[in-house]
Amino acid sequence: MKRPMCNPAAPVFLFLAACASAGGEFPPAPGAETAPPAAEAPATESLAAPEPAGGGAAAVPDPPGPAEELPVSEFEEVWAYILQGREDALREGLPVSDLGYFGAGVDPYGKLAGVPRPGAIPAFGGRVHLVVTCDGYPLTHFVLKSGAPERRELVAALLRETRNFDGLQIDFEYVPARDREQFFSFLEELRAGLGGKFFSVALKARTRPLDNDVHDYARIGPLVDRILVMAYDEHWAGSAPGPIAGMAWCRDVAAYARSVIGREKLVMGIPFYGRAWIDPSPAKAYTYPQIETLLGENGVREILRDGDIPGFEYETPVVVRGYYEDAVSLAARLALYRGMDVRAVGFWRLGQESPAVWDALRLSP
Repeated sequence: MKRPMCNPAAPVFLFLAACASAGGEFPPAPGAETAPPAAEAPATESLAAPEPAGGGAAAVPDPPGPAEELPVSEFEEVWAYILQGREDALREGLPVSDLGYFGAGVDPYGKLAGVPRPGAIPAFGGRVHLVVTCDGYPLTHFVLKSGAPERRELVAALLRETRNFDGLQIDFEYVPARDREQFFSFLEELRAGLGGKFFSVALKARTRPLDNDVHDYARIGPLVDRILVMAYDEHWAGSAPGPIAGMAWCRDVAAYARSVIGREKLVMGIPFYGRAWIDPSPAKAYTYPQIETLLGENGVREILRDGDIPGFEYETPVVVRGYYEDAVSLAARLALYRGMDVRAVGFWRLGQESPAVWDALRLSP
């Protein structure tokens, strides 16, 4: 909740791995029922257009038509995430009622860390919510253990820091199945301690009930004021290529969430980002026999050494397949949710969007 990738249109140069990712700007885990590995790195901020075979400048897609050609949808609440350090992504006049201020997390010792300062956000008339993540199953298991001093201290710190915000959002996407009841009781403690403060959670997308689900909408709903359903990452870096949030899939997610959570507490999450896949992707580990085969298949005759360490490089054509969101797709998704009587939507995240999307959105007075 993203990290830039290397240019997928460039030739592949291998020193055992061709494409590395770094940073941490995109959601740490997907919203789909079949989650990718915890270490997967979600996709690029933008998709680079490949250079045409004949050379010259890359073709740039035409922008969407005038704003009046897009359907305009009105919602009672519009949530949007903003990243600590990128507060300038919040522009004056955006139809946003609630900001999820992203950046706080749990350190390896179970302590709350990285809490942003509300004063860093430009003038904003809506509610600002402190968003807290806990990355990794072992760490989440560690801090959820009932009676443990780490859990008591974390709850106390969350309640203390939320005094400076309008609300608190828990975004724990790596809860081990065995800690299901611990997670529910953790939310109960926070609910009891927050008093009149707004309390929300971000939960993975579901299209049906799952056995022993740690993100059980029915169990969590009574404990919070809002549930933001992360209806994105239907396809992720480790999956086959496909939309980040296909329309049919979004319809199924919204229908199930609406039936279990109810209209008043549901916020449907919407992605602003895209993702690209490379075929074939050479980014993997190789055994020595596989390296020999790879060198032979690609005609590599020169071994490059970094000191005593051998390496190699070669060029090979690749096919890049990408999916992303523009004003047209976002307007269609907004219209889909509005037609399903969804009252609130939430965007991951400000600064990644096509500016034209705001022309397709209205906030109820």
